[in-house]
Amino acid sequence: MALIRPCADLRNNYNEISKLCHATNEPIYITKNGYGDMVIMSIENFEGLIRRLQRYQEIEISEKQITEGKVKDAKSALTLMGEKYF
Repeated sequence: MALIRPCADLRNNYNEISKLCHATNEPIYITKNGYGDMVIMSIENFEGLIRRLQRYQEIEISEKQITEGKVKDAKSALTLMGEKYF
């Protein structure tokens, strides 16, 4: 369920908004003059969102490489990893 609050709540009830962000792990939509203005969320929720986006980008790159035929068999990939990281 979307949490929607007016921008006045940021000034008058900051602590309540902060607690709500942390308790629900959901973004809170802030309105100004009845229209959507911004979204706020806890840092933990934001960092989790960024990590998920980065994983999706990595998957997209991997799928593109597969489509282009830029792949290696597991044995050669593990050997290469061993040379670089171990």
